[in-house]
Amino acid sequence: MSAIDPTSRPQDEPSRSRLRAETPPAHHWRRWVDDAAPEDAADAPGAGEPVEMTPQTPTPSPPLAPMTEPPATATTVAPPEPVDPESPYRVLIVEDDRGQALFAQSVLHGAGMQAEVQMQSDGLLDTMRRFRPDLVLMDLHMPGKDGMSLTMLLRQQPEYLHLPIVFLTGDPDPERQFEVLESGADDFLNKPIRPRHLIAAVSNRIQRARQRNQALQAPRPSVNTDTGLPTRTFVLQQLAESLQRQSRGGVFFVEVNSALSLRERYGYAVFEHLMNQAGRQLAAAASPHPVARLNDNSFLMLADSVDETTLAALAQQLRDGLASHDFQTRPNEVLKLRGSVGYTALSLGFADAGSALEAIERAVLQARLKADSLAEYVPAEVDDDAPRISLEDGQFELAYQPIVAVAGSDQAQYQVLLRMRQPDGSLLPASQVIPAAELAGGIAQIDHWVLEHALYVLAERQAAGPSLRLFVSQSPRSLARESHAQWLLDALRARGIEGTSLVIDLRLADALIHTVTLRQFCQQLMPAGVQFCLSQFEPGTEADALLTQLPLGFVRVSSKYATAHADPVLRDQLRGIIDSAHRQGLQVIGQQIEDPQAAAAMWMGGVDFIQGNLVQAVGSELGFDFHNAVL
Repeated sequence: MSAIDPTSRPQDEPSRSRLRAETPPAHHWRRWVDDAAPEDAADAPGAGEPVEMTPQTPTPSPPLAPMTEPPATATTVAPPEPVDPESPYRVLIVEDDRGQALFAQSVLHGAGMQAEVQMQSDGLLDTMRRFRPDLVLMDLHMPGKDGMSLTMLLRQQPEYLHLPIVFLTGDPDPERQFEVLESGADDFLNKPIRPRHLIAAVSNRIQRARQRNQALQAPRPSVNTDTGLPTRTFVLQQLAESLQRQSRGGVFFVEVNSALSLRERYGYAVFEHLMNQAGRQLAAAASPHPVARLNDNSFLMLADSVDETTLAALAQQLRDGLASHDFQTRPNEVLKLRGSVGYTALSLGFADAGSALEAIERAVLQARLKADSLAEYVPAEVDDDAPRISLEDGQFELAYQPIVAVAGSDQAQYQVLLRMRQPDGSLLPASQVIPAAELAGGIAQIDHWVLEHALYVLAERQAAGPSLRLFVSQSPRSLARESHAQWLLDALRARGIEGTSLVIDLRLADALIHTVTLRQFCQQLMPAGVQFCLSQFEPGTEADALLTQLPLGFVRVSSKYATAHADPVLRDQLRGIIDSAHRQGLQVIGQQIEDPQAAAAMWMGGVDFIQGNLVQAVGSELGFDFHNAVL
């Protein structure tokens, strides 16, 4: 790789050098997090005595679950159905040994519990939904899928994310316990087990789980005391119920324009006062339909059970109700606010509230560009002539490309890239696989698989000593799932992985449409130290605003800037992006750097990291020598 002499920087560049965020302050990402005490750790394992176990042959990564049982894609997980705290405990015993299963069943029956036996891995989800157990006793070795695969399948279902799962096995391997717990289990009990020990381990776990469920079912306020509007959670729940009832009507996304300039001009306190006034004005215009504030400058309105031919008029009513009002900012100063409105009919058959919210976010992006600031969501048409990709016939693989600091650093960091190997041996890139997965409804499962493998690599490298940071792309549909964020937090905690070693890549095109849902996901992961990168970045009013609206640590510029050395316009744009990002405390990555001239232009512009074939081509190994890399 060609070297660039750091002493060759022109004399007129020292100020730009000082702007470079080569070494960010320690815990710089915490500027987005309240310095509160960390959350309490998850419940300790149940009453069973600690037993040392070990895995059999370590597998490099967990298997991909079949596409026939994809995880749910709801944005929010409904709380468990109410259970009478005095009702008998229900335990599902998943055990293929009939003698062992009947023994455990008789012990639990003798303690006044209801116990049912499932001797086959097939049909487990159907049994779970019918029997509704408080706890699952899982055997490690099962015909078909083993106990760990079944546990991972259950954990992918939002309704079973916190269900106690206890393994009961006679496997003597002392390292097996770690693999079992990493798969999502709560406890590990050795066979043979004393009846009193089994009863205590099961009953203690169920008692804690029921107490937690009762807390979740406690009534929550449906009105925000600061705004006087219904809470976002309340309106989203109403939306989910409307979709389940297959109600007619519509849902609306109202975005107040120029929010960034308003905040910079008036300050946070006046801006908040303005948005509260805007919310009350929208509520008056929408009456009797509920309006909730979604984030800083956007609002959600649900109008179910109305004639869908009136949706366009309702959208115009919201827009005009906002624009016609005089808003008080300072004494003797009034302001007019304008808004963009995206809307959709509920009859389009959205699977859940998250899908409907995604649709109106996409619509409001179009509304920003239209003269009347109104846009209706129109589902994309499926191209019947487009080439088809069979996800079932291919095999997923991960590849890696190093991201190297131009100033030199021992920090090893790579971008994780998805590939799918076809039966004929050819490899398909993510740009072909992801659209096919989204069309097939399997993108959430693929995202989960990619993260599982990335976490395995991080845990393995962390145990070996050298630090490693991985940049992993995720789709907005996956990040909108509340269970996805909680699963990731639990996985980081269970495996002892430093959150700062994981960077979630957010594509600019997705972030512009799904700002609300992406920011919610970021806020859930920030306390763990997980960082975020905005990829394929190009400047623009909305794109620039994202640098302050999302809790980012990195910006990866669009691949078109790799040719900035030959285009003065692109070179000036690149410098503007880098200066703006550095003012926000962000680090900048230049991608697809193929030759020394492109690397020089990036370095001269003040970029912090580069990646591309000039550094190293995409490969399946993590063997790049960051210590001796010279740019």
